[in-house]
Amino acid sequence: MSIHDETEADTRAERIDPVLAAAGWGQNGSRVRREVICPGRIQSGGTRGKGLSADYVLIHKGQKLAVLEAKRAGLSHRTGVGQAKDYATRLGSRFAYASNGLGWYQIDMTTGAEGDLALPFPSPDDLWNRTFATPNLWRDRFGAVDFETDGGKWELRYYQHNAITAALEAVAKGDRRILLTLATGTGKTSIAFQIAWKLFQAKWNLSGDPVRRPRILFLADRNILADQAYNAFSAFPNDAVTRIDPATIRKNGGQVPKNASLFFTIFQTFMTGEGEEVYRQYAPDFFDFIVIDECHRGGANDQSEWRSLLEYFEPAYQLGLTATPKRKHNADTYAYFGEPAYTYALKDGIEDGYLTPFKVRQMASTIDEYVYDGSDELLAGEVEEGTSFTEGDFNTRVVIEERERSRVREFLQAIDQRQKTLVFCATQDHAALVRDLINQEKRSNHPDYCHRVTAEDGAIGEKWLRTFQDNEKTIPTILTTSQKLSTGVDARNIRHIVLMRPVKSMIEFKQIIGRGTRTYEGKDHFTIWDFVKAHLNFNDPEWDGEPLPPDEPNAPREPTPSPEPTDPNDPSGTEPSNEPPIEKIRIKLSDGKEREIQYIATTTYWSADGTPMSAQQFLEQLFGDLSGLIENEDQLRRIWSHPDTRMELINQLSDRGYDGEKLEDIRRLVDAPHSDLFDVLSYILYQNEKRSRHERADFARSDMAGEENEELKQLLVGVLGAYERNGTRELALPKLGEFLTARYGRVSEAKAKLGDLSAIKAAFLKVQEALYRQ
Repeated sequence: MSIHDETEADTRAERIDPVLAAAGWGQNGSRVRREVICPGRIQSGGTRGKGLSADYVLIHKGQKLAVLEAKRAGLSHRTGVGQAKDYATRLGSRFAYASNGLGWYQIDMTTGAEGDLALPFPSPDDLWNRTFATPNLWRDRFGAVDFETDGGKWELRYYQHNAITAALEAVAKGDRRILLTLATGTGKTSIAFQIAWKLFQAKWNLSGDPVRRPRILFLADRNILADQAYNAFSAFPNDAVTRIDPATIRKNGGQVPKNASLFFTIFQTFMTGEGEEVYRQYAPDFFDFIVIDECHRGGANDQSEWRSLLEYFEPAYQLGLTATPKRKHNADTYAYFGEPAYTYALKDGIEDGYLTPFKVRQMASTIDEYVYDGSDELLAGEVEEGTSFTEGDFNTRVVIEERERSRVREFLQAIDQRQKTLVFCATQDHAALVRDLINQEKRSNHPDYCHRVTAEDGAIGEKWLRTFQDNEKTIPTILTTSQKLSTGVDARNIRHIVLMRPVKSMIEFKQIIGRGTRTYEGKDHFTIWDFVKAHLNFNDPEWDGEPLPPDEPNAPREPTPSPEPTDPNDPSGTEPSNEPPIEKIRIKLSDGKEREIQYIATTTYWSADGTPMSAQQFLEQLFGDLSGLIENEDQLRRIWSHPDTRMELINQLSDRGYDGEKLEDIRRLVDAPHSDLFDVLSYILYQNEKRSRHERADFARSDMAGEENEELKQLLVGVLGAYERNGTRELALPKLGEFLTARYGRVSEAKAKLGDLSAIKAAFLKVQEALYRQ
């Protein structure tokens, strides 16, 4: 067999696999595996963008030392170099290789050295020693411990493996302050579990000798986060895990538990106590390793009492977990821990397909601002005529129930009311009002459809939150909150986030967005309903997410900045003031004003780097991408006239970020709702007239005038009718079989009426040529 007849599978099996086996790969604990790096961005209709898979990942002692990209023997051995480098960068591998089984090419991703490689291929120990020139006992011991994957039922994602490896490498080197920055929803708790698992099994501890198992403390600032972590560590022996909580301490006669390896608690429990803080019952060197979850929320802040706790346990290695990159608001955190050992951003998660993309609906209204003119009824408080109120004043200084009801009606009318939704409100009182309004306006007849979850709600709120997080349960469907649910809500099936209070902190904004990014079957996006111009946060240069364009384009309104309100009753807000509360102004709108409230849904489009664009900029970007795919108008017509080449172009557009939903948005932007996508692209590229699908179907019908087979002619007329109604998806080759069985019941019956299948297919393709001839 000629090398030009070989497939890639042939080359791998007959040429590359034997070379790797001869070098010792797959033996003595080393592994060779094909790795799915990422599944591809989630797109509309349950589809995905292009995923990435590495042909060979070479693993030794738990480290992904090299990536090898294979190509069939008939291609150059350098063909896969670009892919190999990309995959090695993603997987954190030191070496990248490309081969066609005849030639071999090597790249050192650290030094940049590259060139042809003469066989034999390096052995596992060769690559290990080249990757880690300086021996390290703990690196070897960590590598000897397998990850806990529940018997292989699941695999670590590549970025999780990178984060765990980076943290353990820091521990092995003696770094006592370690920071991991990963977007919400990417599995930080799972990462912490695997790190603890390796430390526990390797018997790492502060003494430096593997003489005992470590004592590991998991610190959170909310019980729900501590509970989630505690439950996630179920693979450890029961006697190795304990909670440090008031009930346990009371049960032990006021003494903290010490006979365990993993301890879970919240800062608030540790910082309280009769006489002295609870944490002082432990010696400063009692814990070997401390994990601080959501560490940006104050644990490392110089002004925080929590900082004294971390300094008390100074001998321990401390691992901070956060979802927020370095900002001026969390500079203390980064000053304390140092630069992250590993970072995985929100945008990376969305592009890889591990996080759900989102749409932003900007809901501008005629009552975003309000001026009291004396015509409305003053129910409480004092206000002078001419006083104006902006977004930051509503529900902190002034309450207008009709305004809040109009917002509730607006999003309830637009959403599927069966889908889980979080509503962020200005204060706890505002969250109660919105809860009541939702329950008054809902279509559901269930009394528990919407509940409030704030600090005020205590245990009952926690109960409703846990029920909401259960994806098998549909009630409650909506939760309202003020500050509390911006973190700690691990609910995968959230479809809507409603912002009814300003969000001026980028850290909090990312946390709120993160409530919806977790993936769930059938969830191809979630929607942010922005009543408060929070979308301005996307203009921040530190923003790293990329929302999808909303459904309906309208002209944007100029935003009016307003101060961010705080809720003195919520523990995550600012410190409460000692000043007595000021009575809120309560106003009832006159009937005429209430009926005149109107909303406009504004569209913003987003570039690949997550920055907002105008509609014109969006079309210009599409023009540039199309120009790189299509040389001229004749080529576009040829491509579009055949279902196979048409689908290939659509897939290329999808790979560049223009999935079906974005193409529909483009159709609306150029005001061609009834046109074929061909006409939309032709208009953008060549300013051609936009024809409707009806016009094109008429062209094709007139072209069939000479068709002698009346049965075949009627079949094609039916195809054209379906095309007029539903577009080019009716012209795909698999649809032909559906048309035949729908019309004749069986394919054999269709052949008896119409003739040979090849002739039917030829007629099906010919009618498509006629569609796009003009």
